[in-house]
Amino acid sequence: MRIMGIDPGYAIMGWGILDLKGNHFSVVDYGSITTDAHTPMEDRLEHLYNMLESIIHEYKPEEVAIEELFFNNNAKTALMVGQARGVAILAAVKGGLKISEYTPLQIKQALVGYGRADKKQMQTMVKTILNLKEVPKPDDTADAVAAAICHGHCLGNRNTMARRKAGI
Repeated sequence: MRIMGIDPGYAIMGWGILDLKGNHFSVVDYGSITTDAHTPMEDRLEHLYNMLESIIHEYKPEEVAIEELFFNNNAKTALMVGQARGVAILAAVKGGLKISEYTPLQIKQALVGYGRADKKQMQTMVKTILNLKEVPKPDDTADAVAAAICHGHCLGNRNTMARRKAGI
């Protein structure tokens, strides 16, 4: 299964594409989409959509894991990130992809086993699980890859539970 992970943001949107076979991940590609702070918001959102559409078309993921919005104290920032998140969801829907959403706590729990893990622990696990020489940069990219890994683990858990339920 090919999974796309997305860490939504309007200045930097991280993305990662992983293949999952059994319980083994392999990296297809990852990166980030950036927008210029001096560009009008509607143009930034259009750029994010167009780039995501292009990535989806190129890599043909089957499912998308997107990080849910973590609300901070700045309501304006939260609204702007929410708009970028909406664009990411729209690009996935238009690409015909199944979407799963995960909170930061769920992603940390799936990768580190502890929902309050810090960023360094998360990044170390991304590097370790994928056998990478270095952590994907910027942080938004590592977070997107972590979302994809989380989704893969959740798929594996669902399949195991379904087999147990069926008595297989």
